Amino acid sequence: QVQLVESGGRLVQAGGSLRLSCAGSGFTFSSYAMGWFRRAPGKERELVAASWTDTTTYYSDSVKGRFIISRDNTKNTLYLQMNGLKPEDTAVYYCARNTKGNFGSWGQGTQVTVSS
Repeated sequence: QVQLVESGGRLVQAGGSLRLSCAGSGFTFSSYAMGWFRRAPGKERELVAASWTDTTTYYSDSVKGRFIISRDNTKNTLYLQMNGLKPEDTAVYYCARNTKGNFGSWGQGTQVTVSS
């Protein structure tokens, strides 16, 4: 059974940093592209960063230069280092597994709140 568990979200002041973690189980973690999504209140879920199996990464324009996605395949864990946080980064952050071009197998999410 595929399971993704996010952690690391909390309240932080603008300009601060956080590192989110996503622990995967029930599948061969190293064989899948993984992504971080977020959903802010009143907005649709958006992909903010992705890590492909060939080490290629993707970042949305809104986080490029501030967030860093990484993975430790020996620990089956995906990370999102978030620097220079802004109030508009406030959202529930989810990780997801990419299967045949589609992201799914969502975790429960972790709340990130950035105060101004």
